[in-house]
Amino acid sequence: MAELEKQEFNPFQKLFEQQKSFFNSNKSKSIDFRLEQLKKLKKVIEAHRQDFYNAIFNDFGKSQFETDVSELSMVIHELNLALKKTKKWSKRKKVSTGFSNFPAKSYIIPEPLGNTLIIGPWNYPIQLAIIPVIAAISAGNTVILKTSELPANTSAVIAKMINENFPAEYLHVVEGAIPETEQLLQLKFDKIFFTGSTPVGKIVYQAAAKNLTPVTLELGGKSPTFVFADCKLKTTVQRLVWAKFLNAGQTCVAPDYILVEDKIKDRFIEALKIEVDKYHPDSDEIRDNFLQIINHRNFDRLCSLIDEKKVCFGGKTNREKRYISPTLLTDVSFEDKIMEDEIFGPILPILSFSNLNETISKVKSMPKPLALYAYTKNRKTVKKLLTEISFGGGAINDSVMQLTNSNLPFGGVGFSGLGSYHGKAGFDTFSHFKSILDKPFWIEPGLKYPPYSNLKLKIIKQLVE
Repeated sequence: MAELEKQEFNPFQKLFEQQKSFFNSNKSKSIDFRLEQLKKLKKVIEAHRQDFYNAIFNDFGKSQFETDVSELSMVIHELNLALKKTKKWSKRKKVSTGFSNFPAKSYIIPEPLGNTLIIGPWNYPIQLAIIPVIAAISAGNTVILKTSELPANTSAVIAKMINENFPAEYLHVVEGAIPETEQLLQLKFDKIFFTGSTPVGKIVYQAAAKNLTPVTLELGGKSPTFVFADCKLKTTVQRLVWAKFLNAGQTCVAPDYILVEDKIKDRFIEALKIEVDKYHPDSDEIRDNFLQIINHRNFDRLCSLIDEKKVCFGGKTNREKRYISPTLLTDVSFEDKIMEDEIFGPILPILSFSNLNETISKVKSMPKPLALYAYTKNRKTVKKLLTEISFGGGAINDSVMQLTNSNLPFGGVGFSGLGSYHGKAGFDTFSHFKSILDKPFWIEPGLKYPPYSNLKLKIIKQLVE
């Protein structure tokens, strides 16, 4: 009864009911309607580009260049793909029927799940909030989007952009913090999509379980990077430095720590220093191409992970400006504090190894990571890593760039996530696939009906088995 009373006074109950009614009217299921909404979303995003540039800069100190590369361009790409493919993705698919149901036909119909809740994160507040919305619209659902309160300026632009251009009963943004999220999670959605930390993901999962609501969880984890002696060192370092310090390391698929082969450890570290210094010199000066940490709580958490005795580059901090320079730590072991949880900041621990089997066993003893990267020319080594270690996704001889391919479903496994999205995988995530056997009246074999006989059983076995 207490739970019912809590829902009765839920401030979002009316919005939820309006969306439920709209979905039940079947308007959002129309392919033409979906495409019309996707076109409108693209148009309003383009119209608010400058607002997004300003907001992201105010929240992170992020440049227009990086906002386009890591946020807006990826959103527009997903929109263009959905506009091109939604009609195809939504078609029913014929499948084989088999002799046991002759002369029937069989097919699978994608249908929208219904009323969906999308909870966005703070680190890429445009991309990681809007791309799931695109998938949900493409699949024919209604959407309530809960943006993160941490990048307040960006959240305000998203809310203004959507709430002024779309009817609330179809697509609406809710701003706020933990109380608003908790209130939304009390409602009986048909789908919840969450991007964020594993601890919060567990809370979302528990709330969804009360209503048996299907959930997609895009979480994180300590993503390892293996660097082998046969790699092309210059290119390896160039790609790693960009991927690690993009967004000040506040990227869920960033290389979390390096496992470098003993025989090239010293050369690798020296090459890393040179490469980092090109973009982020080891000085107290704060460059305009390096971002702020999102808030002081995360700044303090990151600073507590820096063991000054192990810093071989960087380590400069400025709490007032929430700035931590790109920091390299060497002689790190799996027992160090920095190896306990995902770093999510511009600190890169470097561990070395000589025995690959032992190192793989250690990685496997940890929670399954969201990503894994390996730099090597040896295809046997690649096969070994891909076969023996479970992880969400990754890249060989690159890092982070797997996200730019919409044909690769993006998601985690175990503690790093549940389910996936991007491209068709996103459409599938927000869809139910209805299986249909369609049989005519004009013939009905008597094999399955009494009286039974050994001959009938023999024929059925031949048809079914």
